[in-house]
Amino acid sequence: MSVRIDTLPQITRPGVGAVLASTWRVGTPERQRAAVDAIRETWESRPWPTDDLLSYSVYTGTDGDTLLHYSQWRDVAAYDTFVRNHRDERNAEIDAAVPGIQRVALDKYELYRSGALDGEARTPGAIVIVDVEFEGPDPQRQRAWVDAVFEALASDKPHPGGISGHFHTSLDGTRVLNYAEWESEQAHIEALAAPGDGIGSPTPEWHQVQNFPGLTRGGGVKRYLPAISLSAAE
Repeated sequence: MSVRIDTLPQITRPGVGAVLASTWRVGTPERQRAAVDAIRETWESRPWPTDDLLSYSVYTGTDGDTLLHYSQWRDVAAYDTFVRNHRDERNAEIDAAVPGIQRVALDKYELYRSGALDGEARTPGAIVIVDVEFEGPDPQRQRAWVDAVFEALASDKPHPGGISGHFHTSLDGTRVLNYAEWESEQAHIEALAAPGDGIGSPTPEWHQVQNFPGLTRGGGVKRYLPAISLSAAE
């Protein structure tokens, strides 16, 4: 199987049983671009590893340092097989092109709930990742917090630059990752800078979200730009 190259994956595509999200630190915007080029060349030069990998996408952090990796799998076992048979040689080729990459973290998720903010189909120009953590594993609490966010969104007037939110619960029961699609990086910046209008207005529902029992901390809010999305060519 050969490789198909796009810009963004289909987050709600059927058949996804597990999502792997990881972060690399590369240091500079120039090294971000070089790493994305190395990933493309490494994957294009090899057959698609397995039908069980539905997509593999990379995003460049607007901080000029990080890369977000987001891959969709049929199940975790398929990812584990890929790690045993394919990952090291691919990473070695990427590392040869861009030495010194720091692989910071990797977490396993499943998509729990998605929603569009206004129902209008728009192409995202930026992806905002919101990462939260809870005190100990509790899958029911994960889902309850996500449900509370949807109630808060319904109580609020969303910023016009927001497109959708895709909430993922970690398989270990401790984290939630929101993959939020925005028209642009600037639209998200403006939304955060406008108190009472858009994200997190002072409604009782948002107060509940922000003070949810067991909520501790996480990776915060980070903005990314779409770089490359790989899948098996049809």
